[in-house]
Amino acid sequence: MILVDWQIMDRISRGQIKVEPFEPGLIQPNSLDIRLGDHFVWYVPGDRVIDPYDKESVTAEVEEMTADEVILYPGQFMLAETKEVLSLPDNIVASIEGKSSIARLGIELHQTGGWIDAGFIGSITLEMCNVNQRPVKMYAGMPIGQLVFYTTERAEQPYNLKQDAKYQGQRQATLSRYHENQRLIQ
Repeated sequence: MILVDWQIMDRISRGQIKVEPFEPGLIQPNSLDIRLGDHFVWYVPGDRVIDPYDKESVTAEVEEMTADEVILYPGQFMLAETKEVLSLPDNIVASIEGKSSIARLGIELHQTGGWIDAGFIGSITLEMCNVNQRPVKMYAGMPIGQLVFYTTERAEQPYNLKQDAKYQGQRQATLSRYHENQRLIQ
């Protein structure tokens, strides 16, 4: 079941869902708006291959900055953080969706990583891309996306109890940690 406005407010006020900082005005009929943080990371253009199993190649040739605004150029991919830090209980999951007004500027908010497991605690790393023909300026603190919350049965092993929870407690835009997975031999 998708939580509606009063249910979202109820879960937050009772501490089941934690959002820091929380602004009640960001609650929508079926979601909670989230804002762009001020930390950004991107790969320097080049031909060097990124191997998901090789930490050095994943973390090489990246740039990052903390800023109040950023320009996303056509075709550019950038990781960004949400201003909000989220904490979910073991029976609520969330998905992150873009805001229509931002999508109409050509900004994709997440590529495929739009699911937030029960038990997750941390800021959310956004996987942004500009598919417009023109650069788009974005500002820290602007509503950029929305979280849709779903109630589920209680997870037996929520994200915060998983031994391999690579992104638990993350703050700031976080590069892929796929290299922490065990490579399966075929």
